[in-house]
Amino acid sequence: MRVAVIQFPGSNCDTDCQAALASFPGVMAEIVWHKETSLTGYDAIVLPGGFSYGDYLRCGSIARFSPIMGAVRTAADSGVLVLGICNGFQILCEAGLLPGTLLRNNGLLFRCENLQLRVENTDAPFTSVLHEGQVLDIPIAHGEGNYFADPETMKQLEANAQILVRYCDASGNVTLEANPNGSLGNIAGICSHGRNVFGLMPHPERVCDPILGGTDGRGIFQSMIEWTASHDAKK
Repeated sequence: MRVAVIQFPGSNCDTDCQAALASFPGVMAEIVWHKETSLTGYDAIVLPGGFSYGDYLRCGSIARFSPIMGAVRTAADSGVLVLGICNGFQILCEAGLLPGTLLRNNGLLFRCENLQLRVENTDAPFTSVLHEGQVLDIPIAHGEGNYFADPETMKQLEANAQILVRYCDASGNVTLEANPNGSLGNIAGICSHGRNVFGLMPHPERVCDPILGGTDGRGIFQSMIEWTASHDAKK
C-alpha cells in the first residue's frame, strides 16, 4: 500500500504520520510537497497536522489553494481514501471536501492533552476494525477544533452516520465536561457522504507505539489498510 503524506509550509506532523504508517507491514508512506499536482499511484492520502501557512487568515484557508489540493479532490472523487488530521481536517473543510468548519475553541485557549473518543460508527474505511462504542485514548493539540455546522448539515451528518468519533469520558459517556473545545454534538471527527474522506482533530499518529504512551491510534490506520486491501482484491 502506497500512502501520500502531504507537506504544506508549516506542517509539523508530516514525518510523524509517515513514521506511524511505515510501522505497518507492506505500507510505503511518502512525503509529497504541496506544489505537486499529481497523486497518481497512491492508495491513500493523509493531510497531517501543523500550522499550514502559519494559520494566517483562518486555519486551512490558504492551504486549500495549494496546487496539490486539485489532485486531492480528484483522488477523493475517484474513491481514494483521504484522511485529514487536525490542520488536515481544517483544510478538508475549507476545501469543501467535508461539511462544516472549525472555529476557535471555547475559552479561546490552545488545548494540548490526552482525551477519550467514542467510536460511533464502524461502517467506514477508517473505523472498520474498531467496534461501536469503543473508547480510544488519543491526544489533541489545537486552538481551533470547535466543529460547527448549520442545523440542516448537522441533521444530515446524524442521519447518514457520518459522525465517526465523539469526545467522551473514560467510561464512554458523551458529556459537556468531556468536550474540550465546544464542538457541536461533541464531534471529534466526521466522514464524507461517500465515506472515503475522514477528518478528525485528535492525533492518532501520536499513539501508534507503546514508547509514546499508547497504541489506540493504530486502529484508524489499520482500518484504512485492511479496507484498501479488501477493495483492491475485489478489482
